[in-house]
Amino acid sequence: MALSQAAAVLERALGHDDNATTAQDLSNPKIQEFGDPSVPMKALAWMGKNTVQVIDTYKPKVVEDQDVVLKVTGSTVCGSDLHLLHGTVVELQKGDILGHEFCGVVENMGEGVKGLNKGDRVVASFQIACGDCFFCKQKLSSQCERTNSNTLEKGMYGGRTAGMLGYSHFTGGFAGGQAEYVRVPYGSVNLLKLPDSVPDEKGLYLSDVLCTSYNCVVDTGVSEGDIVAIWGAGPIGQMCAEFAFLQGAKRVIIIDSNWRLDYVKEKYPKVETIDYSKLGKGESVVTKLKEMTDGRGPDDALECVAGEYAKGWAHYFEMQLGMETDTSEIVNEMIASVRNFGRVGITGVYVGFTNHFNIGSLMERGIRLIGNGQAPVHLYWDKLLKWIEEGKINPLNMVTHRVRIEDLDKVYYKFEKKEDGMQKVFVQTKFSAPPCEGSPELTVY
Repeated sequence: MALSQAAAVLERALGHDDNATTAQDLSNPKIQEFGDPSVPMKALAWMGKNTVQVIDTYKPKVVEDQDVVLKVTGSTVCGSDLHLLHGTVVELQKGDILGHEFCGVVENMGEGVKGLNKGDRVVASFQIACGDCFFCKQKLSSQCERTNSNTLEKGMYGGRTAGMLGYSHFTGGFAGGQAEYVRVPYGSVNLLKLPDSVPDEKGLYLSDVLCTSYNCVVDTGVSEGDIVAIWGAGPIGQMCAEFAFLQGAKRVIIIDSNWRLDYVKEKYPKVETIDYSKLGKGESVVTKLKEMTDGRGPDDALECVAGEYAKGWAHYFEMQLGMETDTSEIVNEMIASVRNFGRVGITGVYVGFTNHFNIGSLMERGIRLIGNGQAPVHLYWDKLLKWIEEGKINPLNMVTHRVRIEDLDKVYYKFEKKEDGMQKVFVQTKFSAPPCEGSPELTVY
């Protein structure tokens, strides 16, 4: 079977091919064919631009011999989920089940699955890797050649990424894990066992945020004695600060404009901050960073925000008119801020094209611009799991809320508006274990 055909089979098996109907249409024969009508479940679905909803649907079935069906014991909301909420990631369909970060217990699996048993506690990689292609053999799982047949992505980017769970048809159309059950293709490859010493509230974040943050830091080249500037004080920015210090950075400066700066400062007192909304007349992020670094600029700039948030009117209207998909403002700030021959790493989600990019500064000053890509989870998760076990990192530092899956649509809107001091959440289901020590108390919305 051709690689594109194999990926297409996986898409169809989820009922999420180009002709699929919405997930809440339980009378749809396709939903019944690939779901188990005897087992209803709740899931969070995209219902249109700026609208998500907790729906009733069916538990997915094992379709391919390497499938694993999990009882989901924990999921979360990621900053990149907001790009889906806003409809800025292309090829979303009404009823698509969201969620790319989750952990669970093996409930059922195909005959070809190896190394797993029913009842095993596991965390899932947000990307779907086949385990056998050119990139997978190097553990560069985010670039798997076999699990995403989307032709638009190939046309836009010149190549495809791996399929991703709960992240639109642009990345394969796979149903996500903000649900009570989820089907994970190539389960032997894309699930990591969690030891008893690591509770779900810590292991869950190996799905994405921990690996993404670590990849941003090491791929950009942060090293001993560096001064690192980070745009964005959300969970990714926070973990980038922690990993930068672990890599030997001398100073870390985070730029943002809200209470998250105080939150990060509380967790990591060594972090310095810039609130760009409070800069004085004639000041800018660039001038402030130069001032804080003896006029030279930081060695490394890490982008942990994304390209959909325009700061000025020009980019706002160009994005509204479809003249660009992403704003270059933050990237330009980073390029202008770093020292000559400095490094700029892009981890925040950018989906298409941008205008007014400062290519002159990039070329003339020898700036290294690095697209960190979708982080290759498989390359890092064993190491990071060990660090969790050893207490070298504590993912609970970024977790502010424990919530119910029944309230997940409300949580999306709270998270979007940065309300209730919400940083990272742990979403429990009826299958979740009791909260571990240090987990926030349950908040019911």
